[in-house]
Amino acid sequence: MFLSLLAAIAAAVGYGVSTVMQAVAARRAQGLAVVRQPLVILAFTVDLVAWLFSLVALDHLPLFVVQAVLASSLVVTVLLARVFLSVPMRRIDVAAMAAIVAALVVLGIAGGEQPAPVPPDWFAPVLIGVAVGLAVLALVFYKAGTPVLLAVIGALGYSGAAVAARGAHASGDIWDTIFQPLAIAIVVFGVVGALAYLRSLEHGKVGTNAAILSVVEVVVPGAVGIAVLGDTIRSGWDPAVAVAALVALAGCVVLATSPANEAAEAGDASDDVGPSKDAAPEPA
Repeated sequence: MFLSLLAAIAAAVGYGVSTVMQAVAARRAQGLAVVRQPLVILAFTVDLVAWLFSLVALDHLPLFVVQAVLASSLVVTVLLARVFLSVPMRRIDVAAMAAIVAALVVLGIAGGEQPAPVPPDWFAPVLIGVAVGLAVLALVFYKAGTPVLLAVIGALGYSGAAVAARGAHASGDIWDTIFQPLAIAIVVFGVVGALAYLRSLEHGKVGTNAAILSVVEVVVPGAVGIAVLGDTIRSGWDPAVAVAALVALAGCVVLATSPANEAAEAGDASDDVGPSKDAAPEPA
């Protein structure tokens, strides 16, 4: 269990670090030039490694635990934004971080190690159908959809990818996981999640969209894991899990609306804190 939790924490740290790396790179270039920044390429690599760590965690831990830990990447983002983006951190942010860490401890104990179960026979075809349906929904609303709707679609995409990954692990080793129908669902859900969420950030408020992403990514996969995949809660710990989940979600919402997270997600900070993205980077 310890190694699985460590993998989930490593994934959360990776996602948080990648977000800030991309924000720093966005200060040094604009438009498509950002993609050519070595820092962005490195950030994508960190994202990939973080995702692989999350797969390790999903193979041994219930979805409600893994998703809550991954949502805590906001803690890393806010801390690093304070250092590298010169964005002030509020007192409530510090309190939220402490609350999230405490909640994750409770969730980790209550969940314990649970190897990925074999999903029902209908699981793969239904999940692929849901993935295709969500992709169609994303296409319909991509141009005219509200930022909130697109954020919800993006969050559902990421949630579906996590659910599919948890179910896919039950098939055997890594190659069995890759070469099976659920791999299609993982890819479709992941692409839909990324494109819809990025689109929501183009015109919507970063804090609102990030909060939606955090809440949906914890609640939906956690509920599916318990209802369909047989994820269980340690006997007598149901109330503690409910409270811890609410505390973790509240903390994530606070951090999602933090100026530090908004600066990191938007790739820039306000004009009165730190250098603008048009300014030349200071030497290390």
